[in-house]
Amino acid sequence: MPTALIPLAAGCEELEAVTLIDLLRRADITVTTASLQPGPVTASRGVVLLADTTLDAVLDQTFDLIVLPGGLPGATHLQQDARVIALLQRQHAAGRYAAAICAAPAVLAHAGVLDGKTATSYPGCVAAADYPQVTFNNAAPVVVDGHVITSRGPGTAMDFALQLIELLQDRACRDEVERGLVRQLA
Repeated sequence: MPTALIPLAAGCEELEAVTLIDLLRRADITVTTASLQPGPVTASRGVVLLADTTLDAVLDQTFDLIVLPGGLPGATHLQQDARVIALLQRQHAAGRYAAAICAAPAVLAHAGVLDGKTATSYPGCVAAADYPQVTFNNAAPVVVDGHVITSRGPGTAMDFALQLIELLQDRACRDEVERGLVRQLA
């Protein structure tokens, strides 16, 4: 069964975090949520999330995917955490998937994971001038470039999660999860 790590930082975007956790688990992906600090995580709009574990407890584990929810100041907390940066760099060097949505692609850029890649993010959250080695596609809701996947924001969270399912499982699994969500009219 594929595995995914979702680090949760105070001020994360709850819609993105919960959508990712829920949809990936529907696809039989083993999802581990890890808080940067012990205890509950208060998201950007006051929703309190309880992580499965702490980041310290999973630092030596390997995951098929590390995916970062956005939101502010959640993405800033992720970017300022040396453990998160080291995990992303290790993930990238091993050729495993790294993904981020909303403001969190800035964390991937800061870690060097977006160097030479095409990516997207929430408008204004990643200054192209700060990362000239990254090509930004701000028209696409989800951008896949090799083992790096980025997305625009809360409104694209479901599309983002479904794309991750397709990459970690397959198209049939993605379609099955999407049918269960009753997203398609036909």
